[in-house]
Amino acid sequence: MTQQGSPPKYEVIRQALADGIISGQYSPGDRLPSESQLVKDFNASRPTVNRALRELQLAGLIERRAGSGSFVRADAAARGYTFGLLIPELGRTEIFEPICRGMAEAQHGSQHVLLWGSSLSAEANLEQQAAQACRQLVAKKVSGVFFAPLELTLQKDAINRSIAEALDKAGIPVVLLDRDLVSYPERSRYDLVGIDNRRAGYTITRHLIRRGCRRPVFVGRPGSAPTVDARAVGYQEAVAAANLDGAEHICRVEPDDRAQVKDILIRLRPDGFVCANDFTAARLLRTLTELRVSVPDKVRMVGIDDVKYASLLSVPLTTIHQPCSSMGAAAISAMLDRLREPRLPARDILLNFDLVVRSSCGAPKRNEMGKRLTAIP
Repeated sequence: MTQQGSPPKYEVIRQALADGIISGQYSPGDRLPSESQLVKDFNASRPTVNRALRELQLAGLIERRAGSGSFVRADAAARGYTFGLLIPELGRTEIFEPICRGMAEAQHGSQHVLLWGSSLSAEANLEQQAAQACRQLVAKKVSGVFFAPLELTLQKDAINRSIAEALDKAGIPVVLLDRDLVSYPERSRYDLVGIDNRRAGYTITRHLIRRGCRRPVFVGRPGSAPTVDARAVGYQEAVAAANLDGAEHICRVEPDDRAQVKDILIRLRPDGFVCANDFTAARLLRTLTELRVSVPDKVRMVGIDDVKYASLLSVPLTTIHQPCSSMGAAAISAMLDRLREPRLPARDILLNFDLVVRSSCGAPKRNEMGKRLTAIP
């Protein structure tokens, strides 16, 4: 078990290898020690070593060749800027890994190194680890930081503000990923790359209504990011546009809590659930199954994000697909713009999304299942 305040083992391995690449210990094209050797050198498990190598790959420092090993990328030494990644939910929220991959793959004339601060793992210590990661990135004097603010923790707002203030004080530009660090509809002074979450909430709710729902209910977890607030507003607008009652039916509950879910079923009698994200939808689906409420026969359901498991749930989930890889490339562009012109006004860089139709919404035609429809503003 990792001691309080010390980084997890995979972070130690990742940092040691990254430092070796940046310092020139490992030259472009060099093969890194094998996984078996790293297991021995660091007294670590193979999954731990594999995670460290995966992060180096996402950062664009190495390439992994099946059956051959891990090699320093030929362009690793010809890097431009060194950017920091401060993403507390990396490994928990699936959208962030493809966003990072999109950053690593973005071509802008020169290669840029992406560095993690101390990786974030222990749930109970997430706030402390985020603050520690910020201090590490400041100490490394990175050129800029991509920051996905904390959510679902008691002190998230204070920690998010302190991180932003520390980066400001160090003169390090910030680009926010997916969410702002202030409550919706307020706006911070940092560039933000994501989707229009208000429109996403409207689009997915309108689709559910068009499938015949007349009593949709919005479900989100307490303490969620401002993106969820924006999605809830979009839900309200779609309900009002359809002249339905229930625009106030926004429920902040834990989807695993059977008592809370049962109360919603009895009190609001929903015929559909608009879930703030696919994580919430997956857990709500499990709870409804335990309560013997069939989806989509008795209630219909939609989510937002289109994570990997959305199509693999017991009832495949209708959802909004975020263009995560393109978001990563757009984030790199935004950071380079910010470095070239620090006085640019703060920008919302919003990419379009797709509606993915699966059976949870009660889609009637077999040929509509899995269909991706580009959302038009």
